[in-house]
Amino acid sequence: MSVNFYETVEDSLLKFAVIVAKTNGKWVFCKHKNRDTLEIPGGHREPNEDILDTAKRELIEETGAIDFDLKPVCVYSVLEENNFNGEETFGLLCYADIYSFGSIDSEIEKIIITDELPTNWTYPKIQPYLLEELEKKSII
Repeated sequence: MSVNFYETVEDSLLKFAVIVAKTNGKWVFCKHKNRDTLEIPGGHREPNEDILDTAKRELIEETGAIDFDLKPVCVYSVLEENNFNGEETFGLLCYADIYSFGSIDSEIEKIIITDELPTNWTYPKIQPYLLEELEKKSII
């Protein structure tokens, strides 16, 4: 498996949006109802949906964010022979500061707000690399 980063790609290639989020300087991670692991908020783009709207929708659905600043950072891709017929898949990587939360209306059981990065990642071969890229870009 490989994770790659790009400044931009053709919009139609963007299938996902992932949002690294913080609140009051602490990380915001999601715990899915069916898993014991933690993940960065994000998800699939709906048909005809603007990719930034995907990012906003997923952030709201998965964290309950009400008031937030969200900005796109770069494009990431994942290439894994056992996924998506071995095709490279692309997503938009964003960063958000969340100022207030409401209820969560999704497959997410709860959010975890913490100073520490998870040791029990849902996607350990992908999401730590997204954080590394934001560090390299001095976003986090």
